[in-house]
Amino acid sequence: MAAGMGSRYGGLKQIDGLGPNGETIMDYSVYDALRAGFGKVVFVIRKDFEDDFRRVVLSKYQGKVACDICFQSVDKVPAGCTYNPERTKPWGTNHAVLMAKECIHEPFAVINADDFYGRHSFQVLADFLRNAEGTKNQYCMVGYRVVNTLSENGTVCRGVCTMDENGYLTNVVERTNIEDKNGQIVFSEGDKDIVLDPNTPVSMNMWGFTPEYFDYTEKAFRTFLAERGQDIKSEFYIPTMVNDLVRSGKASCKVLDTTSKWFGITYGEDRPQVVMRLNQLISAGEYPTKLF
Repeated sequence: MAAGMGSRYGGLKQIDGLGPNGETIMDYSVYDALRAGFGKVVFVIRKDFEDDFRRVVLSKYQGKVACDICFQSVDKVPAGCTYNPERTKPWGTNHAVLMAKECIHEPFAVINADDFYGRHSFQVLADFLRNAEGTKNQYCMVGYRVVNTLSENGTVCRGVCTMDENGYLTNVVERTNIEDKNGQIVFSEGDKDIVLDPNTPVSMNMWGFTPEYFDYTEKAFRTFLAERGQDIKSEFYIPTMVNDLVRSGKASCKVLDTTSKWFGITYGEDRPQVVMRLNQLISAGEYPTKLF
């Protein structure tokens, strides 16, 4: 998913060159996905930066991996649905997933374009999806340990997960203002700080689905527009959809543990840290100097 403008960052961070040869964070995700066994990449972007995206990103993949582009915009809604004509912003992450319905007919992963997920996370996700071939309603989410997802330059928002005794997701709750405060990881709830165990699994929007998920999503999006389509700020989120499917018993969602450390650009001040960490991984032999 690469359609969002990074308002806090101040630019199109999805196509910002951060590696030694101008690699974007997306390039590292594609590289990790390919070596884990994924065979196709579908990018969901905005139409207005298609030319830059093709020039900066897609050109380097020619002959190396099959790629498709889908476009997300506010007017991409199911036939017969209406919404507030003053709205200009698309409808959120699960709307972005729905845009790829015509391009995907096999088990698939969903990630953000501006998050560095790490090699191990792609491997555990690929292993799950290989076993999901030919099944339905068995989904997964890579659960990052919250301690591995913090920013040094400000607070972060994370989907804090709860699971049953078998490691299946029971709920995801978006928590805001998560930070390391005096050696403890906390989030804000009203005027209180609530402490989180450092190993608490959180969602970084790294999911695994099978194709019937699109049908559930389209049906739910119709309901969402009927109820909230006149709200110019309403968002149709992946965790909300997954929570509904899990609670209704229509699907299960396995939480996959990963040792990978997330990093990304939430704030402009994060950029030097990302560049440094990529160089460290290259020096350690995790990635070649030139990916593609």
